[in-house]
Amino acid sequence: MPDNPRIGRQDLFPPIEPYQSGMLPLDGHHTMYWEQSGNPAGLPAVFLHGGPGAGATPTHRRFFDPAVYRIVVFDQRGAGRSTPLGETHDNTLRHLIADIERLRIHVGVERWLVFGGSWGSTLALAYAEAHPERCSGLVLRGIFLCRQSEIDWFLYGMRVVFPEAWRNFSGFIPEAERGDLLTAFMRRLLDSNPAVHMPAARAWSTYEGVCSTLLPSPDTVAAFGEDRMALGLARIEAHYFSHHVIKPDDDLVARIDRIRQVPAVIVQGRYDMVCPIMSADELHRAWPEAQYVVVPDAGHSAMEPGIRAELVAATERMKRRL
Repeated sequence: MPDNPRIGRQDLFPPIEPYQSGMLPLDGHHTMYWEQSGNPAGLPAVFLHGGPGAGATPTHRRFFDPAVYRIVVFDQRGAGRSTPLGETHDNTLRHLIADIERLRIHVGVERWLVFGGSWGSTLALAYAEAHPERCSGLVLRGIFLCRQSEIDWFLYGMRVVFPEAWRNFSGFIPEAERGDLLTAFMRRLLDSNPAVHMPAARAWSTYEGVCSTLLPSPDTVAAFGEDRMALGLARIEAHYFSHHVIKPDDDLVARIDRIRQVPAVIVQGRYDMVCPIMSADELHRAWPEAQYVVVPDAGHSAMEPGIRAELVAATERMKRRL
């Protein structure tokens, strides 16, 4: 059972509103949306959304007990309410790590719990390995290591389990271009004409939404098809897949000794098709000190009941440790 008797096993905390929010200039071109909610004097925690490019939502505040945590949520450059939406210029992992540090200093936090799922787990690991002294703990979900094999699986491998969704995704591209779906989508996603880039964005984002849950979820698919979500996710994700695969010298698992001492929980859906369990298993074998929770009846989405419950349980346990 969760440590907090006020919530049920599978419940998020009640909805809350930020007590502070703003737009943080980053480099003269990008501006980042950020907010704080919960207890201003509480344990600092920062939420890293997925994608890259998906943006954060009000639901993401609800993984944390607002009476205990000072909850910092932001939209990564190019995503959500950050501007310009879908901007790929000066958008790299190095930039995102620096943005987190800029935000940490801006809000006056010394160390914080870092919570990230999917691409957020990639960014959380990369940030923690760059700045271990700033991390009081890690909660990771749906592990993605940004390797070429994982990207190839997303583009072509998921058709093994979701052939209908993949036919819709690949079928958006003319047959002559389907041998390189990433290049074909990038060409359309970067087109300045909304009549070209928005249908491509919806095709890409909807494909991911359909494959993100163990059982069909029309609400999830609809959220992924919303304009801002679709454009930010598809354009930024394709950009990273094309240009910013993590090289072997910077491999996140190979550098795990940098954060071995940081308390961590890894939550993984057994039937995660977007970020298959092999990556989480490899990470845990390299990092046995981290608590590893496999949810037996879940796919990828943080909103799967079992994953949601384990993520709340993780932030509850971290209250005692921190």
